[in-house]
Order: sequence, then structure tokens, then C-alpha cells
Amino acid sequence: MTSDRKTKANRANARVSTGPNTVHGRARSAQNAFRHGLSLPVHSDQALSKEVQALARLIAGSNASAHVQMLARQVAGAEVDLRRVRLASHQILSQAGSNSLYDSRANIPEKMSVIPGPLLTNSSAMPEAAQEEFAPLTLLADKLATILAQQAKAIEAMHRYERRARSRRKFAIRTFDAACRSQ
Repeated sequence: MTSDRKTKANRANARVSTGPNTVHGRARSAQNAFRHGLSLPVHSDQALSKEVQALARLIAGSNASAHVQMLARQVAGAEVDLRRVRLASHQILSQAGSNSLYDSRANIPEKMSVIPGPLLTNSSAMPEAAQEEFAPLTLLADKLATILAQQAKAIEAMHRYERRARSRRKFAIRTFDAACRSQ
């Protein structure tokens, strides 16, 4: 049981922390969900809507009932959402990978922090020919580690979108299969 004192303190804190107070802050926070455009429904984009319709026709078949066609559109919509999320995630990593600044000297301290210790300490024990052979792979792994470290927040956001899309698709498929079995 929460004491009255604690309840009053919680309510006072809640009144103070109600989000942005300025008009600019509220306008900016209102756009958070639209940063990648992935929270918009697929039917809001004409091209995606056509893709959903075509995929739904493939899923439902030509002689499906109206109910089954509607459920097929839900499955197709979730599948198209999943494709959009994966494409956005790929674009984030591709843009970062093509950025030449990840190889600049300015990133050396950050790069050194993400390279595992044994790679740094045992490199002198490795023969010089092997060091030359593995140098491009080490640089590539180094660049990838730096990109992943710097883009972790964006990748995590994409992962949340993908998880939601996979969940929507799973439940849409279950409902679709149950409707098809009952006919």
C-alpha cells in the first residue's frame, strides 16, 4: 500500500514532468513517430497500397470470399510493412558504410574502444605476412564495429518497428489460416 505522502509526491512529480512545454518542443515531439515514415499505414501511400492489393490477390487466390480477401489484405499489409522496415534498416547501414568519415583519424579513439583486446595485444605476435593479409579484414571489421556502435540507437528503433511488423504478420496469418480452415 502506498502512503499518502508518497502518493502526493508522485502526483506533484507527474504535474511537473508532462513533456515539452514550448510550442516548438511540442511540434517537434509530435513528429517523432514519423521520422522514418514507418508508422504510417501502407494504404496512405498509393504505390504501397497497390503492392498490398497485388500480394493479397496472390495470398487469397482467385475464388476467395470477401472475408478471406480482407484477411489476406491484412497479411499482405503486414508483409509490406516488414519489407519497408528492412529496407529502411538496410539504408541506414548502407549510408553509414559508404560514409568515408568512418575511416578518418577523428574516429580512432572510438574505433579502438570497440576492437576486442586480443586483436590489439596479439597483433605483434602474428607474422608480418599474416598481418598484411588480414589488414583489410581488420579494417572492415573495425569500420563495421564503429558503424554499429554509432548507429545503435537507429538500429534499435528499426528493430522495434520490425518486431511489431512481424507480430502483426504472425497474428494476421493465424487469423487468415483459421478463416480458410473454417470454409
